[in-house]
Amino acid sequence: MVFLTRREHFNGAHCLYNENWSEAENKAVFGKCCNKNYHGHNFELFVTVKGSPNPDTGFVMNAHKLSHIMKIEVTDRLDHNNFNLDVPEFSDVLPSSENLVIQIWKWLEPHITECELHCIKLQETENIYVEYFGSKEK
Repeated sequence: MVFLTRREHFNGAHCLYNENWSEAENKAVFGKCCNKNYHGHNFELFVTVKGSPNPDTGFVMNAHKLSHIMKIEVTDRLDHNNFNLDVPEFSDVLPSSENLVIQIWKWLEPHITECELHCIKLQETENIYVEYFGSKEK
């Protein structure tokens, strides 16, 4: 089994705020991230696929093709957008990094056909990142 990882970059803004909670509860849980005027991040996205190298190309997957899929399915949807306002999938879901990686998986998985999607890693800051390995439920 060989693992191939491609990195892409995008910028985006969000607000983590639970409407069912008080202002104090939101501040206690989300801190500065519950700013109703939003805040932004420079995200690094790492997508890892796995499989056996194709005998004709030596590739698990063509990295340029993976980059193109990531651009169309993720970067074009998220880059320089407000996730709360501009991304329909987050109209009723908090756009935390944890929820973002789950949604990114849903966008990418149908397009990864010659190998298997293994992991989505999303780095929000130099100190915080999340990883998602898919759901066992299909």
